[in-house]
Amino acid sequence: MADKVEKEVKEVKDEVVVETPVTEVVEEASAEEKVAEEVAKADAKTSEATPAEDAPATDGKPAPKVKKAKKRAVPQGQAHILATFNNTIITITDPQGNVLSSSSAGASGFRGSKKGTAYAAQIAAEKAIVAAKQGYGVSKLEVFIKGIGQGREAAVRTLINQKVEVENIKDITTTAHGGVRPRKARRT
Repeated sequence: MADKVEKEVKEVKDEVVVETPVTEVVEEASAEEKVAEEVAKADAKTSEATPAEDAPATDGKPAPKVKKAKKRAVPQGQAHILATFNNTIITITDPQGNVLSSSSAGASGFRGSKKGTAYAAQIAAEKAIVAAKQGYGVSKLEVFIKGIGQGREAAVRTLINQKVEVENIKDITTTAHGGVRPRKARRT
């Protein structure tokens, strides 16, 4: 690696010295030198600013500043229960419909035909309401039930048993007016 090479031509005319650079060759710094410069810059910045307490510094880079999220209190919310034959999904929302927590029988560890059982719906409802109570302080719920699965009543019973005041229960299951076209007749 060569440093800066300078050639200077000095001409002396009438007692005046003139210096002119002829060529200047600068080679690119190697990758190692660039990394060393970046580390030095990062160290200088971290010495000026105070690092975040929770986040450790990695690879000489400054620790990212961690902002603590403000926990908003939502004392009143809505519980939406979708009970199908194959699964039960419970979603706890605020009054505007923004999701606070959700859980399902599948997310609770049940697989296959066990997801459609009342016990699986009970466990899923328990997980969803505990997360909403701890994270947001939910104490009152309006319950909206959709579907005809086995988890309907089990999920509502669980919400009541978790010391949450259920203000009203509304069934919003859609009904088919004439329904969809039936399957073709089975030939035997």
